[in-house]
Amino acid sequence: MLYRNQMASRFVVSSGSRQRVKLTRLFTSCGRHNFFIGRYTQSLSIDTNIKPFKVISHITCVQRCYSSALPIDAIKDSIKSTLLKEASKKDSPFWDEKHSGNIHKLKMLNGLNSYANYQVTDEKVDIEQRLSAVVDVDTPLNKPDPLDEWYLETVSPNRTGQFAIHRPSRPLNGDLAVRIPKGVAPLDPYVNDPFVLSRPDVHDISATIGNDLVGTDHPVLNSAARYFFNDEDGGKGKGKQVRPVMVMLLSRAIMQMGGTDTGGYNHILKSQRRLAEITEMIHTASLFHDDVIDNADTRRGKPAAHRAFGNKMAILAGDYLLARASICLARLRNVDVVECMSTVIEHLVRGEVLQIKDSRTGVADIEGYLRKNFYKTASLMAYSCKSAALLGAAGSTCVSSEVIDASYRYGKHVGVSFQLIDDALDFEGSAASLGKPALADLHAGLSTAPVLFAAESHETDLLPAMLRKFKDEGDIDLALKCIREAEGVRRTKELAAVHAELAMDAVVKALEPSPYRDSLVHLACRVVDRSR
Repeated sequence: MLYRNQMASRFVVSSGSRQRVKLTRLFTSCGRHNFFIGRYTQSLSIDTNIKPFKVISHITCVQRCYSSALPIDAIKDSIKSTLLKEASKKDSPFWDEKHSGNIHKLKMLNGLNSYANYQVTDEKVDIEQRLSAVVDVDTPLNKPDPLDEWYLETVSPNRTGQFAIHRPSRPLNGDLAVRIPKGVAPLDPYVNDPFVLSRPDVHDISATIGNDLVGTDHPVLNSAARYFFNDEDGGKGKGKQVRPVMVMLLSRAIMQMGGTDTGGYNHILKSQRRLAEITEMIHTASLFHDDVIDNADTRRGKPAAHRAFGNKMAILAGDYLLARASICLARLRNVDVVECMSTVIEHLVRGEVLQIKDSRTGVADIEGYLRKNFYKTASLMAYSCKSAALLGAAGSTCVSSEVIDASYRYGKHVGVSFQLIDDALDFEGSAASLGKPALADLHAGLSTAPVLFAAESHETDLLPAMLRKFKDEGDIDLALKCIREAEGVRRTKELAAVHAELAMDAVVKALEPSPYRDSLVHLACRVVDRSR
């Protein structure tokens, strides 16, 4: 083992024979885990079977330590597993900026017997506290969402096996319904249809992005970055553009509240239109990266970008889109909006870390799964809507903090609903309607909401198959059987309807009546009642 001489404050290695080492300390940004890697200062005969050993210092009692005799891959895997475990915790300080200011200073003193001595101090520098002396960086608008309420009780079977709630309103795929709030006009394609009403604002967003915002003098990168924005395939790659539609409808609805002068109206709307373009660029960049990670074959009815350009170019194209989006974001000259949209990029990474962690260590529970979905899908919608309201507030006296909060909640709940319906459609749709193979999630080993709901009542049968990632023969058939018996798809749709209703209530209570407000309600309905 490795121990410290208390009087001399020196580290000594014991691994069968005494060997001189020089210790290099690596530490993570969360400030909790410290690793020591031994680097031998001279050529010695080293026992390659040395196992990880313990270290005791005057800062932390027990910390992991590795000898350089260990294979480097083993060291990397251990560090990676520890970081993934820490980063995937709900309250992990890994993502907390307040912990990123922990600075550990190491001072090496030359000892008489050539062993490396360290004087370690644990000095905490609170970066936010230092910055707050200059500018307020922790306003109420930027408080993080605790993500502690998913309304799962609304779709939990009661003692009779029936669902806790039923909606006698508009039918959804024959047997479910979404409740429309009072005071909202019925859907009229000429008055409040969300995609018709937003068409003048969003019809050329893909063309603008492809022609004006992502141009580069590198021909291959240029083609890759524009892959989902060109019209050469009849616009097939553009997707549904739900996010830009949400941003522009909300922007117009806020404008209807008044308080904006004529000169400021056009400037604000132009900045909100640019925000819609930024939102679509960030979303598309995430598709480039996701398809590489998931090894997907198709996206939006055409070959995935990495199938067309290779993994490296697809990743670089995604990075390039994020870089261009960041430049456009900075030019909006709104610090709150920059912070909101930057948070989205962090959340995209968080979501992927959680998904990787689940694939390595087991199966997520339904709450953990919904939290991951928020990071990967709903966060972009939520913060885009909030940013649209913040831009509107910059030029209007009628946009209150309640309107900004309602905009965030609308985007959040629509985003959660959107992903839940995607999960359900994977079990019901066809490759032609989805733009990707049916049952793609199961074949990829992913346990989505219908599976997790089924596992609540079929844990004994289903959990082993989930842990195997449905790789054994018969696992997928077993999963489908359990999902049918537990009504996993129905419960997924019902939970999606609950979140859609929460989104509707948010905008109806906060915004004044107008065709644009009503179109936001009908958009939430459209997200639930769709086949692709």
